[in-house]
Amino acid sequence: MDFIDFGFDDDLMDGIDAMGYVTATPVQEKVIPAIIEGRDIIAAAQTGTGKTAAFLLPVLHKLLTQPHDAHTINSMIIVPTRELAVQIAQTLEGISYFTGISSIAVYGGGSGTLFATERKALATGADIVICTPGRMISHLNMGYVKLDGLKYLILDEADRMLDMGFFEDIIKIISYMPKDRQNLMFSATMPPAIRKLANSILTNPVEVNIAISKPPEQIVQEAFIVYDAQKIPLVKYVLQQKEFTSVLVFCSSKINVKQLTEELRRAKFAVDQIQSDLEQEKREQVLLDFKNKKLKILVATDILSRGIDIEDIDLVINYDVPHDGEDYIHRIGRTARAAQKGTAYTFVSEREQGKFKQIEQLLGKPVTKAVVPEQFGPVPELREGAGSHPGKKRKKNFKKKK
Repeated sequence: MDFIDFGFDDDLMDGIDAMGYVTATPVQEKVIPAIIEGRDIIAAAQTGTGKTAAFLLPVLHKLLTQPHDAHTINSMIIVPTRELAVQIAQTLEGISYFTGISSIAVYGGGSGTLFATERKALATGADIVICTPGRMISHLNMGYVKLDGLKYLILDEADRMLDMGFFEDIIKIISYMPKDRQNLMFSATMPPAIRKLANSILTNPVEVNIAISKPPEQIVQEAFIVYDAQKIPLVKYVLQQKEFTSVLVFCSSKINVKQLTEELRRAKFAVDQIQSDLEQEKREQVLLDFKNKKLKILVATDILSRGIDIEDIDLVINYDVPHDGEDYIHRIGRTARAAQKGTAYTFVSEREQGKFKQIEQLLGKPVTKAVVPEQFGPVPELREGAGSHPGKKRKKNFKKKK
């Protein structure tokens, strides 16, 4: 189904054409008509399925074709992280370019000037507000946020927001809204807590399930069974074997992010980092440099496992094994976007083997175990039941840089 078939407003179609959108994804095909009809939505859809446009396009269309108050907040999109708020705001800016729709992203970590800008928009009104829960609560507590005319509420990455402890904040924000509104909830997974939240705010919702339970087949997945002390040398070795265009390395703690980034810099790699200790302005600049290919290697915490929309990442390295299978799928899903091929390596220490086994159970098959080059010395034995052991046939055939 092509976007022209949805019957969108002409000015919105100009933005869609300018963004290069032609054919709708499965989640867009199922969700957009129901949103235009005014139905509440609960959708299981992960990053990379086109869900951002799935809720932005019909909401924009309705704002353009139906009466609404220009002096209040008409739509609110609540997201778990600043990075996702910025990403959605950028997508919105592109597709709404020819429409005159007003919008603002509201998230923490900025300057006093930014807070004042947010305050003005929230007090005078905006068509669409994209916000993180904590920042919106800060504004609501000061009494000037105009939500009496709100028509559309969107919760994106709802499961991650609950994981981060935002349940009470979400309920508090919703308490300021009129009950007569359209509610759209998107979540990568549907645990009981999400069902509880959905039951409390949705009315007779349309249910859509486009969740990707397994990584795309075009991702080559391999695991290296190593000691913790071998991880940094192995990262350097992998990065020296081939001229990668774009590499994303995930660590489970900001301490590991800082240490690995420093070690790679000493080895003369062009690398930078994103973790919670960095100022927001610095984080945004690093992410922009990585997106524009000015920076080839980015080391990050799971703050980037969701909500990063960057094409052509050809290698993802899990420096630490993710906490669960869903996080693993989100991490390695940063590569092989848009039907491209990609590679994902996971470094598994002795203490992480049990956790990695659980991930393999979610995947439904063991991840190929790559042979660690002999120069790194002895490696841990793969414990029984933790997946197939590396064999001679799986020895990694790295190509040296020219």
